[in-house]
Amino acid sequence: MLRSLWTAASGMTAQQYQIDTIANNLSNVNTFGFKKNRADFEDLIYQQQVLAGTPATEVSEIPTGVYVGHGTRVAATQKMFEMGSLQATGNKFDMAVASEVGFFKILLPDGSFGYTRDGSFKIDSRQQVVTSSGYLLEPPITLPPGAINGTFTVSENGEVNVKINDDIRPTRIGQIDLFRFVNPAGLQAVGKNLFKETVASGPEIQGTPGLEGMGALQQGFVEMSNVKLVDEMVNMIVAQRAYESNSKSITTSDSMLGTAIAMKR
Repeated sequence: MLRSLWTAASGMTAQQYQIDTIANNLSNVNTFGFKKNRADFEDLIYQQQVLAGTPATEVSEIPTGVYVGHGTRVAATQKMFEMGSLQATGNKFDMAVASEVGFFKILLPDGSFGYTRDGSFKIDSRQQVVTSSGYLLEPPITLPPGAINGTFTVSENGEVNVKINDDIRPTRIGQIDLFRFVNPAGLQAVGKNLFKETVASGPEIQGTPGLEGMGALQQGFVEMSNVKLVDEMVNMIVAQRAYESNSKSITTSDSMLGTAIAMKR
């Protein structure tokens, strides 16, 4: 069998994965805090038919050699943490990190922690600040009895204040901290706009918003997806044409096999 059949098949498989990645990016174009994926590819092992440097004569050697590649495969899928645009919502519980650096920390039902860029927070029946899935913000923020919701304010440094009953001055009820990682691309995406710490990401680094390299908080804003429709559409066209080209290679290889078989007739 011709080697090109399997080589081209690996190319088609790779481009199918690229289309899957693009489709996921496009489906999340309006997901708060979503970070687009990028598929990285690498070439496969090469078969050495003539080794470079092999002596050709007593006084000369072969300069380049002969190598035959065996196609491509997916090497990695990387999250691109470029900051998305901020959208004003007017909702006092919405918060956005005005920088690429910083995640909100979320307490999950199993006691572990997740991290998110989605700051579309809400208040549950216990007056606790939670995500859309009902998971608690960490450190927890709970509005005290008698708090006036209209005076819930969050400073750029994460200080949370509310007015209680007829008090003139607001009362500080908590502090929102942000967390960063040495290698955010190593975080594990687990769905629901959440990431989990891994060995590759390194341990969490806690900090105050607006300080220590962390982004400042913007109340009343949410961060939109960083997916750019034009870029994804161009990538889709390139992937489609590459898929078609690889399929043509298979067709051509099949035609060559057919010609070789027909020679005996």
